[in-house]
Amino acid sequence: MNLQTSFDGLILSNPLMPAAGPLNGDLEKLNFLVKEDCGAIVTKTISTNLPNIPKPCIYGDKMFIMNSELWSEHSYSVWINEFLPEFHRNKDRPLIISLGYTKEDMLFLIPKMDSFADAYEISTHYVGTDLEVIKETVKAIRKNTDKPIYMKISPHLTNPEGFARAIKEAGANGVVAINSLGPTIKIDINNRAIIYGNDQGFVWTSGPAIKPIALSTVYKIKKAEPSLTVIGVGGIQSADDVIEFLLAGASAVQMLSAALLQGKNLYSKIIKDLPKALEKYGFKSIEEVINCELDKKVVYQQSLPVLNSEKCISCMLCEKICPYFAITYPGIITFDPNKCFECGLCIAKCPTKAISFGG
Repeated sequence: MNLQTSFDGLILSNPLMPAAGPLNGDLEKLNFLVKEDCGAIVTKTISTNLPNIPKPCIYGDKMFIMNSELWSEHSYSVWINEFLPEFHRNKDRPLIISLGYTKEDMLFLIPKMDSFADAYEISTHYVGTDLEVIKETVKAIRKNTDKPIYMKISPHLTNPEGFARAIKEAGANGVVAINSLGPTIKIDINNRAIIYGNDQGFVWTSGPAIKPIALSTVYKIKKAEPSLTVIGVGGIQSADDVIEFLLAGASAVQMLSAALLQGKNLYSKIIKDLPKALEKYGFKSIEEVINCELDKKVVYQQSLPVLNSEKCISCMLCEKICPYFAITYPGIITFDPNKCFECGLCIAKCPTKAISFGG
């Protein structure tokens, strides 16, 4: 099975790479991600100043991570004098250097990083929403490098299509979509306190919970600007998730939060699982997935759900969750045609896939 993907002159042996964050913040971590067989390596976001990081700074729940960690705790001089030269000595795959945040930061950092980078990812998390400011940042980067530039979009930007057009006009190659969601908040009831927050009490949320937002942003950007490369990030935790992002318009994907929730070896597991997942869905390569057009047919009138009684385990979940009170159990799951709204919730939630729409 061919897992290779390529874009903007970069060739990746597989489409999975790390997202910028705590798992790629020094040389040891970068080398670990190489051993995990990531198709490309991304650094933690490097800036001109050191961050003031509140502790504790990372909270993990079942479906999300809350993080107030900010950017790299190592100075740019440590990166350019220690981490990057040593990593570059044995580099065997693309290295994307993540930088932030302002035009002035870029003018200072890009010349110092350019001999090590195969491409740049630029975080706009703390830049604001003014697209003209973001365009000027891209122009400043482009004047100082001919390497691919990928601008990372934050979900608080409400016009991803406009963002994509703006950065394309300014000379960027693509978009990394999306950054973490926020500001968000974590409250400790026992202590009547806000925890894991910055000086304003806020954190940023990422992980599987934000996947639907990330997918829609990838799709919107690719539809608006097909010539731009899109790297999907936000909620990936399985090989199926990788395929979904590629179908939505991504050429590669990034993951970080799920590895914090499930274990750092999730990278190699997903890469190992990809061939079987592709085969299961009838794909012969990653390229075939990327080139596949999504069907977006909308149906306004469905049929009544039907039950496969052989699969039904009588757990009664469908009856408990039905918002239209249309499901009863007189010895077998029964759907009331006068109440059923054909919403599909029972089908989505049935643990044994015993419910489906009729023909």
